[in-house]
Amino acid sequence: MSDTVIRVEGLGKRYRIGAASKPPSSRLDAAWRLASAPFAYIGSMLREPTAEETLWALRDVSFEVHQGEVLGVIGRNGAGKSTLLKILSRITEPTEGKADIRGRVGSLLEVGTGFHPELTGRENIYLNGTILGMSKAEIARKFDEIVDFSGIERFIDTPVKRYSSGMYVRLGFAVAAHLETEVLLVDEVLAVGDAPFQKKCLGKMGDVAKEGRTVLFVSHNMKVMNRLCPRAVLLSEGNLVSDGPTHSVTRTYLESVVRATATRTWPDIGEAPGNEFVRLRSVRICKEDDTTTQVVDIRKPVGVQLEFNVLKPGMLLSPNFYCTNEEGIIAFISGQHDPEWQDKPRPVGHYVSTAWIPGNLLSEGTYVISPAISTMNPIRVHCWEKDSVAFQVVDPGEGDSARGNFEGHMPGVVRPLLRWTTNWTAESHT
Repeated sequence: MSDTVIRVEGLGKRYRIGAASKPPSSRLDAAWRLASAPFAYIGSMLREPTAEETLWALRDVSFEVHQGEVLGVIGRNGAGKSTLLKILSRITEPTEGKADIRGRVGSLLEVGTGFHPELTGRENIYLNGTILGMSKAEIARKFDEIVDFSGIERFIDTPVKRYSSGMYVRLGFAVAAHLETEVLLVDEVLAVGDAPFQKKCLGKMGDVAKEGRTVLFVSHNMKVMNRLCPRAVLLSEGNLVSDGPTHSVTRTYLESVVRATATRTWPDIGEAPGNEFVRLRSVRICKEDDTTTQVVDIRKPVGVQLEFNVLKPGMLLSPNFYCTNEEGIIAFISGQHDPEWQDKPRPVGHYVSTAWIPGNLLSEGTYVISPAISTMNPIRVHCWEKDSVAFQVVDPGEGDSARGNFEGHMPGVVRPLLRWTTNWTAESHT
């Protein structure tokens, strides 16, 4: 018997957009349209929409997932990730192709999925289990474990409509992960929870996979993806563009980001990130000759340049940024601490600050910059643009770099060219 749990073949989902495609809001609305203009209404329902009236959220997507696999689904916003999970969860039907799943499916696609707002947490646990085909005795056996994992014992008999989004997620994930489903589908919704709960969820998903159950996990967190998912698929504009080991797929994804985002600007100061004190106008990656670059020689310095406007005097402002690698690991954080501006209020004006990352420091790979402008002591973040620009470090394999003659894979966030010293003494055999 095949161990294939999910088989997706030629899957496509098309949506009609625009006023012409607006469906009737009710049966009464449909009857009114039919009565007032029968031929026009019937024709609008039967005719094929034009290209301008359609949006393909997914197109010709095919892949298989085997029992016990943890598959990551990666892609930008609008790539089709959530649509794919909704089709697999039977929330929506595909326009073309098919998606077959063997076994019961537990899903957490958005806050409150599958919960009835008027019922209590306790009642919703039993409702979800019943929908999955479990007996009352089976649900009761799992009940205490679910409540304990969720950490909301005090509110288990409160109607869930009174829950915060974090409480929804806690209970929703606990139900989806502990009820005896063969397949678990989880969207980015886990980002709503706090850090300790997210860590607990990731551990639970690892346990679920070890039990032989199958997990599909959507996230923008590359660090989590690489830790949890041995394999990933990359969606772009509704198409599956990469399927393979997660470290390779995440690199492909981030390289696609690099091509478009070596520089980012906000020409309209009113739309620029910031507040009444300061506005970030641009951020870019540059070389020593001040040209913008997307690809950096590992041996050469690279600049991260922040351009900003100070709008009111008297603020102690520090431009700074996070630098993360393709796995979401923070390589380093840097802020401007030079004596010229240390503990000195900045006058109103236009500023350009550049931080130089030395050559032979970062390893090969893709790095993403998240710039910010902050006030220290007490800390106040005036603006923070996550994953704003990116660049790729490459080692050409010639000249002075830490790679030397080695041609294999060299892991690590940094790859400094260190100074080595060696003392040699001829061995005497007398």
